Amino acid sequence: MRDIRVFIDQPLTADTEIVLEEHSAHHLTVVLRLKAGAKIVLFNGTGGEYKATLGQITGKHVRALISDFTDTNRQSPLYISLGIGLSRGDRMDWVIQKATEVGVAEITPLFTARSEVRLKGDRADKKIRHWRKIAINACEQSYRNIPPIINAPTSPDLWFHSLATDKKFVMHHRSEKTVTDLRSQQVSSTALLIGPEGGLTDAEISSSLHSGFEPLTIGPRVLRTETAPIVAITLLQSLWGDFS
Repeated sequence: MRDIRVFIDQPLTADTEIVLEEHSAHHLTVVLRLKAGAKIVLFNGTGGEYKATLGQITGKHVRALISDFTDTNRQSPLYISLGIGLSRGDRMDWVIQKATEVGVAEITPLFTARSEVRLKGDRADKKIRHWRKIAINACEQSYRNIPPIINAPTSPDLWFHSLATDKKFVMHHRSEKTVTDLRSQQVSSTALLIGPEGGLTDAEISSSLHSGFEPLTIGPRVLRTETAPIVAITLLQSLWGDFS
């Protein structure tokens, strides 16, 4: 049976009792129909996880008795920073969910020339909170204890200048460099640039190359914007991360 894992946005300490946040309490007792005495696992994104037992359930208030702490680290040894052009519909949701599952460390949505989504003000703040919630839910499912960083949308050039990774790659289906060509290198951190539907413009690709990015292809077929990052991250994880 799978562990029931719950992210808690508050300090956690072994051998203490806490009141669960309302949305977590609702999910556990109404959706999953758990009763007092049920075993769960809590984590708060600072590393490790805690075993806990549901205690008193009174209306919307649910207590949890925290017992043992386990310093379990399921973070990939390869730090991957993903910059991806903003896309319409639920494509970004899908990318954030799946990229979290396969171990990305940081995600930055980008306002590229062909992005048809424009976010600002309250709408941007609401979207960022939504994406962070998706990443947390993916961590609960995938047994990650530290959610990826979800940055506010920015321009590609600003993102380029913020990076300090060992390697930087721009996905380019006309490139001749493949993951196989990288096998002899030792890398602990990398950035990955992927365009929205419609791809990056020639000017954006040129700008990335001038900022130290290397063109990289992952095969002869052109992948959709929500497919390309998951395939690329998986290949990089198998090369330098923890996929075997």
